Amino acid sequence: YGEKRLPQALIIGVKKGGTRALLEAIRAHPDVRAVGTEPHFFDRNYEKGLEWYRNVMPKTLDGQITMEKTPSYFVTNEAPRRIHSMAKDTKLIVVVRNPVTRAISDYTQTLSKKPEIPTFEVLAFKNRTLGLIDASWSAIRIGIYALHLENWLQYFPLSQILFVSGERLITDPAGEMAKVQDFLGLKRIVTEKHFYFNKTKGFPCLKKPEDSSAPRCLGKSKGRTHPKIDPDVIHRLRKFYKPFNVMFYQMTGQDFQWEQEESDK
Repeated sequence: YGEKRLPQALIIGVKKGGTRALLEAIRAHPDVRAVGTEPHFFDRNYEKGLEWYRNVMPKTLDGQITMEKTPSYFVTNEAPRRIHSMAKDTKLIVVVRNPVTRAISDYTQTLSKKPEIPTFEVLAFKNRTLGLIDASWSAIRIGIYALHLENWLQYFPLSQILFVSGERLITDPAGEMAKVQDFLGLKRIVTEKHFYFNKTKGFPCLKKPEDSSAPRCLGKSKGRTHPKIDPDVIHRLRKFYKPFNVMFYQMTGQDFQWEQEESDK
């Protein structure tokens, strides 16, 4: 039933921030229909046109929201303009997490596919002796959130962008999901009873409250063990990101407390 519509809301980033967990959780809402795979329309497939994009979408009934997620949109220069020209009232969701952890997670994912790549320490620096961070390496560049956000704010007001904490998505999934549902104008249906904490994986899994079927946990590719990184490198990365983080907090009006986490450890 229903018809295919262009999405009214997009999860635009960030890679390794928790976008898959967020998508799976919001799909548990009866008024949301979302594409499981990443369409990559606004970065890689734009020349295929809006009809192709609409065709990728699931059918929805009146009152249901169509969504998709492609985390690379957040760092794609053309994406804000392209999305704005599709529909300037599109709601945008960005899942962010501590950029240092995010970079290591990004590297870990690449390492699992290409075991022959250099170490994280080698890739992170232009010059190790001088401590110069290589900001052109995508694993590091993605985490300079303030830089990418500037691009989006040229086309969209802050009120149309929701920033979800990747850390809180793990520690308080129901709390973050309440914000997401409010932002999308949905009834708060996805609540505590949808989640349980999986101790082996170290993050929450979704369960269907109505039946006793096995809970859905994210697949093997999620929650990989990170390689041990030289503490000095982590320290330098924290220093590198700190001014950008502060700028990001000011731009969004939200303090993600990534600096606090460091002093707790």
